[in-house]
Amino acid sequence: MLDVLVIGGGNAALCAALMAREAGARVLVLESAPKEWRGGNSQHTRNLRCMHDAPQDVLVDAYPEEEFWQDLLKVTGGRTNEQLARLVIRASSTCRDWMRKHGVRFQPSLSGTLHVARTNAFFMGGGKALMNAYYRSAENLGVEIRYNATVDSLEMDGDRFVAARIGNERIPARTCVVASGGFESNLAWMREAWGQNEAGEWPADNFLIRGTRYNQGTLLKFLLGAGADPIGDPTQSHCVAIDARAPLYDGGICTRVDCVSLGIMVNRDAVRFYDEGEDFWPKRYAIWGRLVAQQPGQIGYSIIDAKSIGRFMPPVFPGEKAATLPELARKLGLDEAVFMKTVNEFNAACRVGTFDHAVLDDCHTEGVQPPKTHWARPLDTAPFYAYALRPGITFTYLGVKVDETAAVHFGGKASKNLFAAGEIMAGNVLGQGYTAGVGMSIGTAFGRIAGLQAAAAALSSLQG
Repeated sequence: MLDVLVIGGGNAALCAALMAREAGARVLVLESAPKEWRGGNSQHTRNLRCMHDAPQDVLVDAYPEEEFWQDLLKVTGGRTNEQLARLVIRASSTCRDWMRKHGVRFQPSLSGTLHVARTNAFFMGGGKALMNAYYRSAENLGVEIRYNATVDSLEMDGDRFVAARIGNERIPARTCVVASGGFESNLAWMREAWGQNEAGEWPADNFLIRGTRYNQGTLLKFLLGAGADPIGDPTQSHCVAIDARAPLYDGGICTRVDCVSLGIMVNRDAVRFYDEGEDFWPKRYAIWGRLVAQQPGQIGYSIIDAKSIGRFMPPVFPGEKAATLPELARKLGLDEAVFMKTVNEFNAACRVGTFDHAVLDDCHTEGVQPPKTHWARPLDTAPFYAYALRPGITFTYLGVKVDETAAVHFGGKASKNLFAAGEIMAGNVLGQGYTAGVGMSIGTAFGRIAGLQAAAAALSSLQG
């Protein structure tokens, strides 16, 4: 019989498989995707948020535990488990040597990558290279891997895992790590979770899925139905405002548009709806998807002028360009009079001090709602540019409750042989909001914990 069954094929799953194998367990990984799409959402990532008390190779300065914790506390609005969050933070400071051992390479952050040279370690070759390294290492260590292996359900004896089922096939194991992601790719479930808004719209019908199409939430739904303790809100997610021209699935990082904080954002009615300069983009970029989801038609428009060009990573596709603001409004199909009123009021409200996009500068607005707290400069230099944005869901936060051993809880009691890692339990740390790279920190920390605990439980059951 297998010692450890790992269900999933992304970062958390492979971290669990590698740790379990290193601990001496016989391990099988079941990845629902075909080989060419393996890796879940992790294939689309770029970096890992890391605590460090002094400069470390690709990381500059220091990013101590307390600052990391305060950053997380701010973006989640306190909707986080401090014990588990601090476990993730501390684990992020020690995981990279282990990652290197399995073939992962790091590189300094590129210019324009969101002020994260101090806080985030970038993977050389991105998430695809990260996952390829892990899969190579797993195969070399003797981990068995099956693709196109979608688990339909689990056989449980109360809170004890017995076997996984793929159709009529039954796969028993002494322990199991579920790392099969959230439910963001299940469009029917997303529609049900978000429901209708006051205008009678179904917001989720206009969502784009930044990541894998294979995160259908099948095992999440099964576990919640089997009595696993839930955590998180089904409408909360890592939700970014992305290029409205992005594909429905797997657009990944290249759909990002990073100029929101340099200009203004207006909705379909040509009015602003939130402070574009609230904080540094890595801390606030993931609120904009939800904000756009709450707008009419679930669409927004990022408006900048020529002064902003060269200050952000250019999107893959060019935006609308116009010699005048009225022409830009017409190209976007916005009410020209309302658009010009919005821009003129914003321009008049700007109090320009010393503009510096690398710090929380003193360029702000006065007498306009919503305010723009930093980086407020009049839109007055042609040409003018606009990017249409829609909500891009990366992963959902509804999940199963775990403890510091990554054990899944049933009725407040930890299972002795069922563990969870990655997006399926990320809601324990992320109740809302996001800060760049923390999803990979959670998956790496809990993947490694889950693999080690599963191996220990499996091997001790043999001895018993």
